[in-house]
Amino acid sequence: MGHGGKQGIRPMTRTFTPGDEQQVAEAIAAALRDDAPLRIRAGGARARLGRPPAAQDVLDVSALAGVAMYEPEELVFTARAATPLADIEAMLAKHEQMLAFEPPDFAVLFGRKAGRGTLGGMTAVGLAGPRRIRAGSVRDHLLGFRAVSGRAEVFKSGGRVMKNVTGFDLSKLMCGSHGTLAVLTELTFKVLPAAERTITLDFPDLDEPQAQALMTKALQLPADVSAAAHLPAGVNRQGRAATLLRLEGFAASVAARRAMLEEALSGYGAPEMMEGEESRRIWRAIANVEPLAEPADHLIWRLVCPPAQGAQVAENLRAMLGDARLFMDYGGGLIWLAVPPAAHAMAELVRGALAAVSGHAMLFRAPPELRRALPVFQPQPEALAAVSERIRAAFDPADILNPGVIHPSAKREGTA
Repeated sequence: MGHGGKQGIRPMTRTFTPGDEQQVAEAIAAALRDDAPLRIRAGGARARLGRPPAAQDVLDVSALAGVAMYEPEELVFTARAATPLADIEAMLAKHEQMLAFEPPDFAVLFGRKAGRGTLGGMTAVGLAGPRRIRAGSVRDHLLGFRAVSGRAEVFKSGGRVMKNVTGFDLSKLMCGSHGTLAVLTELTFKVLPAAERTITLDFPDLDEPQAQALMTKALQLPADVSAAAHLPAGVNRQGRAATLLRLEGFAASVAARRAMLEEALSGYGAPEMMEGEESRRIWRAIANVEPLAEPADHLIWRLVCPPAQGAQVAENLRAMLGDARLFMDYGGGLIWLAVPPAAHAMAELVRGALAAVSGHAMLFRAPPELRRALPVFQPQPEALAAVSERIRAAFDPADILNPGVIHPSAKREGTA
């Protein structure tokens, strides 16, 4: 394990580069002895999500890469946490399999090179793409993991099969923890067969209330729609509004479900159809929030609400913010919003637009100074915040791992 600086001299910034799980534990133990918090890094693809960590030393785990086990016939693989997602997806594609939750790559949104995301970063952030409405999220596919806690203790949870267990489901705690509970070292996921055929139905020129009604109706039908999104004219590259429904599966099944949808939704006009790479390309763009990537200085909000209320939330946002640029995913349950940088003072208005429907908001893209000043994640009710703090303290009592990334660290804030 390497680290910056000469022996006996405490440098301004140290970078630990462990080569295995035991060296990760040793690095965390050294940080505990020095009371020097760590920012966790691997591919760096998701480094701009959340608040900037209140830490100067770096724990670079990028050496913890590689597939340990893949059994295509069992639909399961195990890989080290810093394994690039691009490598995992290429491996699965050779066997016509996939990560069903469709992990996004936000490279375009953050002006970075695509393909730098890692398996551990994906898990720590816990975000899924458009197929979430059918397949669930990252936590629904994580079977087990190994990790090192903020106590410098190696531990593991789960295994290679999904089954009912007693006690805490630690896998679900790790997903979305942003590295504040433990440093993931190895992960086991279940995978699913890739679809034989994929098509997208594009209903043009609907306004948001019409699009919301269409998506709600489509998702209530037994058509097994795997994604539903609405791109207003202002964000769709074609210059018109597009309401999109995706169907996947065996060719005969897709054809039958397409006929069902077109008949049931005939009141909204005849849809255009996309297939193959054209269909895959538009859903990748939606997953990666590419329609809102420019201008690069605009703030991006990620808003979650009850799916049937998406159009109402969009209307509320426009009434409060003016001509807001946004689009809807998850059948209306996810809204991506772009606002000019001068609108940073409107954080309370954004959250106010969600209050009536019990939604929540995350400031997804913003410069570091705003991510320090504004609540990046939805503030938790007092009781829930107390539970979250007890969980964090159980894994990392010294607040040594990515302190302040989710909420300000009472112990560490201002020390970085």
